[in-house]
Order: sequence, then C-alpha cells, then structure tokens
Amino acid sequence: MIAKVSPARVRLAWIGREEIALIDLREEDAFAKDHPLFAAQLPLSRLELEVLDRIPRRETPVVLYDNGEGLVEVAAHRLAGLGYTHVSELEGGLAGWRAAGLELFQDVNSASKAFGELVEHRRQTPALPAHSAKAMIENEPDLVVLDSRRYDEFQTMSIPRGVSVPGAELVLRARQIVPSLKTTIIVNCAGRTRSIIGAQSLINAGMPNPVYALRNGAIGWNLAGYKLETGKSARFPEVGADIEGRARAAARDVSYRAGVKRLDTAALTALALDLRRTLYRFDVRDPSEYAAGHIVGFRGAPGGQLVQETDVFAPVRGARIVLADDRGARADMTASWLAQMGWETYVLEGGFDGALETGEWRAALPPPPRVETIGVDDLARSLAQVTVVDFAASPRHRRGHIPGAWFAVRSRLSQALGVLPLDKPFVTVSPDGVLAALAAPELTALTRRHVRVLEGGTAAWAAAGLAMETGLTNAASETDDIYRRPYEGTDNPVAAMQGYLDWEAGLVDQLGRDASHGFFVI
Repeated sequence: MIAKVSPARVRLAWIGREEIALIDLREEDAFAKDHPLFAAQLPLSRLELEVLDRIPRRETPVVLYDNGEGLVEVAAHRLAGLGYTHVSELEGGLAGWRAAGLELFQDVNSASKAFGELVEHRRQTPALPAHSAKAMIENEPDLVVLDSRRYDEFQTMSIPRGVSVPGAELVLRARQIVPSLKTTIIVNCAGRTRSIIGAQSLINAGMPNPVYALRNGAIGWNLAGYKLETGKSARFPEVGADIEGRARAAARDVSYRAGVKRLDTAALTALALDLRRTLYRFDVRDPSEYAAGHIVGFRGAPGGQLVQETDVFAPVRGARIVLADDRGARADMTASWLAQMGWETYVLEGGFDGALETGEWRAALPPPPRVETIGVDDLARSLAQVTVVDFAASPRHRRGHIPGAWFAVRSRLSQALGVLPLDKPFVTVSPDGVLAALAAPELTALTRRHVRVLEGGTAAWAAAGLAMETGLTNAASETDDIYRRPYEGTDNPVAAMQGYLDWEAGLVDQLGRDASHGFFVI
C-alpha cells in the first residue's frame, strides 16, 4: 500500500523549503494543460532513464501523481526497485489538488516563467514592442540584437541583426560586442522569459547602455506580421581579459546582493557528505567548453537554460545547488537568479585546475534488463517478417524511423496492443536502444511473444546507411508524449501564440493567488 500525502502537506513543504519532489507521471502534453507550480514532469514511460540524475538522493521524499490513469502504483514499484525509500502518492491525484482549491498552472517550465513575469513586474524591465524594435533595427546603426536562447533555437528562427548569446553568456560577453557605451541593446528570445531575464541581467550588472527586452520575443515579431530569419550563425565573440575581469566583478556583486554563498573544493566535499540533503552540481558554461573539460560530477547545464528549466534540471524543491564556471560571471549571474527563486545556491571557487573529464554529459542509468538482441544486418534482412515497435519521442519518430515501424509510448503498451499487428515476432527500437531494452520484457509479459531489441538502436540503423522513413505512418499510441510549444518553430497557429502570451501575462496574479513560491526580486 502506497502512503498518501495531502496537497496541503506538499504545499507546506514548499513554503517551509523542505526537500520534496512532486512528480507528474503523465506525458508532456497532458502535464502542460494543468499541474501544480513546482511539479516536475517525469513520465512513467521514461522514468528509469531520468530519475537517477533528477532525483539523485534515494531518501528524498518523492510524491507521485497522475490524473486517474493508474500510473502511480507502477511508478512506485519501479522506484522501490531502484532504492527509493520515501515514495508516496498525492492524495486524490491532480483532481485532489484541484478539489483542495489550490492553483494549477499551464505550459512547461511554468515556475521559471512565472518568476520572469514577476521580475518584469517588480523591476519594470524596459521592453520594446515589435514595431518599435523593427524600426530601430532598420534605421539605427548603433544597435545590437542579442538572442538569449540556445544556439540551435537561434538557428531555427531569429529576428534581423541577431547574434546568439545564450542567457548566462550575456553579462560575460556583452561589453565585447557593443561598439560603445551608447549602443542600444535589444535582448530577445522566443517568447518572454529569457528576454526579460537577459535584459534585466545586463541592467543588474551595471551595463550603462540602453537595454531593452523585445516584448513577446519572436512570437510578438511573428504576430506583428514581420518575417523571421532562419539558418543564421552569428555567435558571441571571445572576450578580452579586461572585459572578463569587469564582468566577473559585476556579476559577483549581483550574486552577493541576491544572497548567493561561495565555497571552495574542500567545502564542496564536506557539503557532499551531508546525506540528509540533495546536492545538484551544474556546470553553467557553453556546451563546447563543458565537453572540452569539466569537473568530475558536474552536469552540463548552460546557465540561461538552467534558470529557464529549473523543474527539469532540479525537480527536488528545497535542494542545494552548486554552480561551476572557470570565468566566474556566468555562475554568479545564474546563481543570482536561482537564489531569487528560493534555491539554496552556491558558487564554486576554483576546481578547474584538477583532473577534468571530457565529453558530453551522460545520464546515470540502472543496470539494463537481460534481453535478446538482433543486429542491424539481421533486422534489415528480416524486416518483412517482424513488427518493429519504436519508442522514440514522437517528433524524433517523425523525423526518421525504420521503415514500417510502429510508434508507441511505453507506458501505454497494453492499449497499443489493440492496434499493433500480433501475427509476427516483435523487435523493439529506440534512438540508442536503452528505452527499447526496458520495454522489451514488458511487451513479452503482455503478449507472451518473442521480442528482440535492436542493438545500438535506430542510431545504429542510420549509421549503417539503411533507408529511413519519415512521418507518422503507423501509430499505436497518441502522439501526446510531447507538448507542442507555441514559441518554437515557424509554423505555429496564431491563436496558440496569442493564447500563450495571454497566459504569461496572467502569471503574476496567479503567483499571488498561489502564495507558495517564496520568490523575491533584488
């Protein structure tokens, strides 16, 4: 029997800054429609792939919920198998939260977005509407446009004259980019949050230039009928020692005002020995710097994205966060925002002069189940004699999958069997084969049929130069595993974009009604 925790008790933990992880087990689209403020979406279908990094301390109080889909019992069993000892169920699930009269939020990363709206409301962050920004971009030579999103987002779409300077890089690099102290700076993102936080970062750090956020970002630009550019590659430059030193000093002053703490490697070692608390360690530098060499045990989390996606990187509310950055400014500015969002935040001094790891961050995974595998060549020869079930995320499946493969969501396998052909042996696939290996024993248990796993996953199939199919030809599950964000891409419906902006505009009032957040603004 799973213990139950009331919505009021979860809310009290947030207010008291106790450690707690409130986990929504549904797929992303359902989560985006309604969830509590600090809930983190960790779907049952991917639970084992993400939980060890997102909830690293096994004794963390974990509260699970769904909306009547029956996901909690299965998830609790899997977590117990992974060693989690304090797992409970939200009493009444999502409906119980609603019945208690507590606030429900929409979209994804809603806590970070609500905080961004509060920052703009409290600081009156200067902003330009699309028509004013366009006039200045076309007619003002002494102006720079700094795009604060990830580089891949910038390449997908950008406004004219944009230069990619992801959020945490702004304070470090802006002085190198602007020609003079009079140069106007416009900070933009896809919607609102990263524009607001980016512009206010420069203001907080004492940039003397006129600084504006592009109001409503690329959505506002699009809604005004202006064309977005695609495939741009302009990126931030390297910075000189003098500018780096000034940025470091300015950022440290901001973090001090926000109450950020500092520690050295010896103190970090001591902090990590406190097994009563969750400790997240993030390297907030550019991904290329992280891959070239990072401190052992630190996960790559570029600062702008960490502030934007705290629920993804750190779902344990009340945990400690330590940030690393060999240049200082990026960690200090990121930490200043996390501290204002109520996190116990530290900046690591040093640590980069020891032995460093190279390469991209890799998720911690449980031992894989024993499964029978099939190689790429054998599958290619027998493709007509098997049913291939693909557990990739639906957008990735659409971009390319093994010909004839069926899209399925792992947590809905029993429902998918009402659609999948049952007259052939099964082969499960996923991008790297890991999720397919987890799903294979479950498919065997449900069907009592022969199931094999493709070695190396779809990546191995593609690497072998074999044909890939695009689109959604065969779907055994609904494609609601991913929420279509109205601020990403270039073909979003006008109603969806406007609805998103209207929702963001109401977040400050919703925070006031919720009254559990503990945010402050310096």
